[in-house]
Formats: sequence, structure tokens, C-alpha cells
Amino acid sequence: MTGAGSGIGEASARRLAADGHRLFLGGRRTDRLERLVAEITAAGGTAAARHLDVTEAGSVRAFVAAAGERYGRVDVMVNNAGVMPLSPLAELRTEEWDRMIDVNVRGVLHGIAASLPVMRARGGGHIVNIASVGAYEVSPTAAVYCATKFAVRAISEGLRQESAGDIRVTLVSPGVTESELADGISDPAAREAMRAYRAVALPASAIADAIAYAVSQPPQVNVNEIVVRPAASAQ
Repeated sequence: MTGAGSGIGEASARRLAADGHRLFLGGRRTDRLERLVAEITAAGGTAAARHLDVTEAGSVRAFVAAAGERYGRVDVMVNNAGVMPLSPLAELRTEEWDRMIDVNVRGVLHGIAASLPVMRARGGGHIVNIASVGAYEVSPTAAVYCATKFAVRAISEGLRQESAGDIRVTLVSPGVTESELADGISDPAAREAMRAYRAVALPASAIADAIAYAVSQPPQVNVNEIVVRPAASAQ
């Protein structure tokens, strides 16, 4: 699992460990990963972690290889890492655009490129990509972010069609969810708008439940897409 140090990634790690899965967790903040592994292990689960930069293909390949070496197989890859520095296009924050493309799109592609050959060699596997309701709609200040999530949706559907009968593919698209994503917004107006937008938010555990549901299905069942929104919000 990528992006396991906080938010949806952390909640999903806890839920999947409680369900009996053996976890290999990746992220940039190794102190958080080590603490999470210790807590999962103390609760009777099985987990290990490794520093991971999803923008670097070699880092992701090494991550997947290490998971295979530790557990003997890689059954599920959860591509969860993401960033969301929103701003109007007219602000021309091109470095932030590049960062979103590198993490949100290339990061998913690197996860697929690293795990797909391993799964196919074993005869099966499951790739779970985390997108957003931004994969279905566009809002002001979120054009580039939504573009990256539209891309993740398209990549997931293409992989599903190409891998029918071999690799299961699931796209999970959260609505407003408690996470640290909004902390990376540097544009003041966009940051304030996001505070108001996030007034009603799902707990990260709700997305973890969706991931756990998809992963828990029997091999002949492929849950293709799950959209999870707060019941009290139209967004």
C-alpha cells in the first residue's frame, strides 16, 4: 500500500490488518510508518514498512520486490498516495501542477508497472486505485487535481478491460474525507474554500471499509468502482 502514513492509507492499513491481511506499507514519513507497524503488530496483526517515493519508478519497483521477498507473494496493490494543492489555473502554480501529475498519475502508473508483472507471473492479483469524486466532476481551483483523478479512472478502466480473467481492478473514489490532503493547499482563497467544503466529511475508516469490501470478494467477483460520499452532503 502506498501513502500509508496518514489518512485513508493509515485507516486502511488498520482495517486490512484486522481482517488478517499481511501488510507491506510505503510512504515518505518513515517515523509514522514505523509507529503504525508497531501498533498493528501489538494488536496481533502482521505488517512491515519501507520508505517509498511513488514519483520514482525504481523506488516503487524496489518496494514491490521487498514485499514479495518478505511474504513470498504480492496479492493486492493499493495505490493510495495523492496530493491536492488546489489553485485557480490563472495563478500559474506550475510546480504544483507537476507535483499532482507526478504523484497522482505517475505514482499510480508506477504502482501498476511494478506489481502487474509480479501478479501475472503468479496467475492473479488485485490492484486497487484510489481516485476521488473529482474523477467524475470538476470544480473551480481543482482543474488539474480533477484531471489527475479522471486519468486514474481511465487508467483503471483500461487495466480492467485488458486484464479480464486475470487481474482484478477496483477504483475507489472518496467524497470529502478527513485527511491531510487540504494541508498542502498554498493558495489562500482555495484553502479557505476547502475548509468550508470539508465542513461535512467522512472518517477515513469509511474508505477503508470500501477497500476491505472490494478486496474480500471471492476471486470470481471484481468490484469495479465504488464511490463513497457523506450522506449529509450533495458533493
